[in-house]
Amino acid sequence: METGLISMKFSEFDLDNGLHVIMSPDRNAPVAAVDLWYHVGSKNEERGRTGFAHLFEHMMFQGSAHVGKAEHMKYVEMAGGIFNGSTTWDRTNYFETVPSNQLDLALWLESDRMMSLEINLHNLNNQRAVVKEERRFRVDNRPYGTAWEKIFSLAFKMHPYHWPVVGYPEHLDAASVDDARLFFQKYYAPNNAVLSIAGGFQPSVARRLVEKYFGEIRSGPGIQLQAIADPPLQGRIREIVYDNVALPAVYLAFRVPALTSQDSPALNLAADILSRGKSSRLYRRLVYDKRIAQSVEAVQPDLEDAGVFMVNAVVSPGRMAEEVETEIRKELRRLADRFPEKSELEKVRNQAISGWVKELSRALGRADNLAHFHTFYGNTGMMNTHLQRLLGVSQSEISEVAKKYLDTEDSVVVYYLPKKQEETVKA
Repeated sequence: METGLISMKFSEFDLDNGLHVIMSPDRNAPVAAVDLWYHVGSKNEERGRTGFAHLFEHMMFQGSAHVGKAEHMKYVEMAGGIFNGSTTWDRTNYFETVPSNQLDLALWLESDRMMSLEINLHNLNNQRAVVKEERRFRVDNRPYGTAWEKIFSLAFKMHPYHWPVVGYPEHLDAASVDDARLFFQKYYAPNNAVLSIAGGFQPSVARRLVEKYFGEIRSGPGIQLQAIADPPLQGRIREIVYDNVALPAVYLAFRVPALTSQDSPALNLAADILSRGKSSRLYRRLVYDKRIAQSVEAVQPDLEDAGVFMVNAVVSPGRMAEEVETEIRKELRRLADRFPEKSELEKVRNQAISGWVKELSRALGRADNLAHFHTFYGNTGMMNTHLQRLLGVSQSEISEVAKKYLDTEDSVVVYYLPKKQEETVKA
């Protein structure tokens, strides 16, 4: 096992049904985290059937053969634990953090719903209504709530990243029980999953429990995904959204490589140099010096197949979105033309160390990252060289990726403007 500046000990094995299991014990931890990753996200859906991956994040709490509706939550809470799930474009996960002596319970609960989830019309109707309400609250009725959806729909035309993780209401309405069952049978199988356990437990005991609860679950069909590549962006793709917002906002996005690319660490640090903290370049330029924006952020979400680097800013009262976009592009060009200062690089390196130490201080953080590196890199041990790769990025590499991916006309630009401005334009 490779080691870096911070090394996590772990072991891993496969069950006969294909479930990959990773264990990282810590005898000093009073809790154990169980994190079950299914390699299925919104990109695995079909056009016209979007939202299934996120729907199942909710469906998985609706009961199984030996666990009644909503009893999963009750069992975990009564044991003094916490639970949740999450869905992205590329994966879905479910997790529990419980007192160490309740590891048996968490593994049993996860195995029961993997083996025997209750999928019926009542549960489907109930949960699609919940998901639609979540979309209304988090997307449709939230200022700038559709921004990510809009950016991805413009940045990708062929790839399934084109549609939002939460899906479209009309597609959820059209879903049948058979559709849901087929989706579950295909993707929620042990051979499409990684089970990660971290914290206070004995590996021999944990392995026996995993074999007991998961060993008899049948494998699912083999999954073969066809690679879908979008053509490169050409020029500026622009769109204006008139919304119920008090202030304009600018969203500027560029296509970048997938998270496993050799350029990803440099792009991550570039995002930090640009916007992490009030001393960052974009914050100083837009918020402090020119006072044309109230906030600014640069972010590069983890995407398995292809990436997006996005900069967004909320425009100050009385200033123009075009002015903010111009200044953002100037700062991107400056990063491409001149190496960042040593002090800037040192700052973001220290932030990376601090963030990584904080992440690994939690049992769930360790479990989540172990599953992440196995799922996306096919190499769990890369978790122990992650920080080393970030700290090894040079000043010149940051400028090189900025020049290669960010100092270009090939981009997506979305302005969010108050609806009253639309009325002025029409008049």
